[in-house]
Amino acid sequence: MLRQGQGIEMSSRFAGRRMQPGGSCAGRPAQERIHVDRAGKKELVTALNAVFKTTNVVVVAHYSGLTVAQMQTLRRQMKLAGAAVKVAKNRLAKIALDGTDIATIAPLLKGPTVIAYSGDPVAAPKVAIDFAKVNEKFVILGGAMGKAALNPDGIKALASLPSLDELRAKIVGLIMAPATKVAQVLNAPGSKLARVVQAYADKSEAA
Repeated sequence: MLRQGQGIEMSSRFAGRRMQPGGSCAGRPAQERIHVDRAGKKELVTALNAVFKTTNVVVVAHYSGLTVAQMQTLRRQMKLAGAAVKVAKNRLAKIALDGTDIATIAPLLKGPTVIAYSGDPVAAPKVAIDFAKVNEKFVILGGAMGKAALNPDGIKALASLPSLDELRAKIVGLIMAPATKVAQVLNAPGSKLARVVQAYADKSEAA
C-alpha cells in the first residue's frame, strides 16, 4: 500500500506527461523521435547536395498516378543506363540545391516530383523520354545541364543525341579502321619476306 503523500508525489512526477498503454511515458521517446527525424533529414539533404554538385544532368518529372511496379521499372531502366532516380520532399530538395549549378530546377519542384540524374548528359534524358512515351502519367517538367536550364524540349533534344558509350564506340571505330588497313599493308610484305627467307633456307638444306 502507498503511504499518504506517496500518491501525491507520483502524481506530480507524471503531471503533464501523456501515458501510453502499459504505463510508459511518451515524453522522452517523442523527443528522441524528433531528434532522429531531424538527423535523417539533414543526412538526406547532405546526400542530395553531393549528388547535385557532381551530376552533369538532371531531369524533373511528375509521377503522380504511377504504380509501385512502374516506379521500379523506371529505377531499373535508369540504373541499366548508368543513371539514377531520387524521390524526396520538395522542401528538402530545394535546400539541397543551394550552392549548386543546377539550382535553376527549384521552380520545377512542385507537387509529386521525381528527380533523375546521370553523369552522362544523355543517359537520364534518354531513359526519361522513352519511359514517358509508354507511361502518360510520367510528365517531364524540365531539368538542367550544368547552369543551363532545360525545358521539356531541351530534354528531348538531349535524349536524341548519342550517349557517351555510343560516341566512344564511334570514335574507336574511326581509329581502328585506318589501323587495320595499316596493319594489312605492313603484314603483307612481311609475309612475302618470310616466304623468301624460308625458300632460301630450304634451298641451302637441299644443297
